[in-house]
Amino acid sequence: MPKFGPVVALVVLVAFGLASAAAADTPKPDWLRRVESGEVALEARPDPGGRGGSVRAMIDIAAPPEAVWRTILDCERAARMTPSVKRCTVLWRDPSGRGELREHVVKWSFLLPAFHSVSRLELDPPRRIAFRCVDGDIKACEGQWLLEPLDDGRATRVTYENRAQAPYGMPSGLTVIAMRRDVPAALRALRRESVAAR
Repeated sequence: MPKFGPVVALVVLVAFGLASAAAADTPKPDWLRRVESGEVALEARPDPGGRGGSVRAMIDIAAPPEAVWRTILDCERAARMTPSVKRCTVLWRDPSGRGELREHVVKWSFLLPAFHSVSRLELDPPRRIAFRCVDGDIKACEGQWLLEPLDDGRATRVTYENRAQAPYGMPSGLTVIAMRRDVPAALRALRRESVAAR
């Protein structure tokens, strides 16, 4: 789902973060084939408890990690990258550049009311953005962005991981459907914006 600057908004879009332990998993062989051919590799699953879902996705971007990093954290691009995001606001920024507090307002569907979420970001530029929700309509979430340099730093492999409890008691099935629809679209938008900004 999965958020955003533009992409931290994706965190909210899909209702937020996958367990960090999954980041250590080796990508499936077919994932590498798919991302190297320009596709988005994605796996989304319902939460066993029936209260949300998780997603893991990967994409290659022909821009250096620094350009992708800036795009992910650019709040002004949030609505362009994720149409359901109506507002992205940086509430607090660590002077050292290692953390932020952000609020996103999201309208997921005309059938649902808008919801807001406040997330805390831990930043390790330009390699990792970890996030978790701390307030708002999403009560439990955790995830991260991983940026791996490719081609001597001229390109980037992006991995997005997100697990969250859905807002308003939405069933896991609907959450996973939204993740499968929206996460690939947001990652392709991230690629487009990052290439344009490099």
